[in-house]
Amino acid sequence: MFKGILISKDDGVYRAQLQDIDDAVLPEADTTVQVEWSTLNYKDGLALTGKSPVVRRFPMVPGIDFAGTVIETSNPAWKNGDRVVLNGWGVGETHCGGLAEKARVKGEWLVPLPASFSARQAMAIGTAGYTAMLCVLALEKHGVKPADGEVLVTGANGGVGSVAIALLAKLGYQVAASTGRPGEAEHLKSLGASTIIDRSELSAPGKPIGKERWAGVIDTVGSHTLANACATTKYRGAVAACGLAGGMDFPATVAPFILRGVVLYGIDSVMAPLAVRQEAWERLGRDLEIAKLDAITREIPLSEAVAVGSELLAGKVRGRVVVDVSR
Repeated sequence: MFKGILISKDDGVYRAQLQDIDDAVLPEADTTVQVEWSTLNYKDGLALTGKSPVVRRFPMVPGIDFAGTVIETSNPAWKNGDRVVLNGWGVGETHCGGLAEKARVKGEWLVPLPASFSARQAMAIGTAGYTAMLCVLALEKHGVKPADGEVLVTGANGGVGSVAIALLAKLGYQVAASTGRPGEAEHLKSLGASTIIDRSELSAPGKPIGKERWAGVIDTVGSHTLANACATTKYRGAVAACGLAGGMDFPATVAPFILRGVVLYGIDSVMAPLAVRQEAWERLGRDLEIAKLDAITREIPLSEAVAVGSELLAGKVRGRVVVDVSR
């Protein structure tokens, strides 16, 4: 038995509760990890509350991230005692995840815990920070340079947005942060944002194409916000789309793409191949300032995860939440 959050759906009633879980609930896989830290992302909030059909199998241990130590494996890539991180791969949705003291997964889903991070710090980064790094890499590989002008980050107070601002600022970019919480302006500036934009400037229906402003964009919102960001991106600029907090629709036209050569990159963190994951984590170890990471991190015990998941969906959570699964 081990302690964890278990989601069940009986007679149409959806429940997520902390309880003792039998090892038999864990799926068949070649590597078992003693989980030390997990985290809460937007998708975890959906899973914990049942507000979107994120969970596809029941019963399910939620949690799309975890960091810990291998305690049993038949995979030649690992040995007992190895320190590892997992992000995505359907964990917490179709395969039991990280909001528990133990997880059993495929060894090829794991990445070595970078020596520069503790397990707690790796989860302060989590899928949100790893996704932010994937977005930054997409802009870099497109050729967006600090000298090209401002980079817009939408959903700036969220996990992806907060880490993206810190990364971009460290790399020398001017960052415009879009947020619906103007009271957080000083916090966003402390992360490295040079301009604060009210999200209302982007969230309403806009013109097919607007004045050129952004050299690049990291968008976590979708819907009209993404459409307006594309419409105001500079000639041959790039937009990295990784979220849908504002909706999964895309009410845009082809105008920015065929008149300005704007490129829209879709950022998938869930199924990204191992080499991409390793590159992202290596860059995080080099380019993310730990002090800024600590400033956006809140720690909670596992017993509070369900309640905080609701807060996250309500937009009441700043930055990142790490979960101590031992409490």
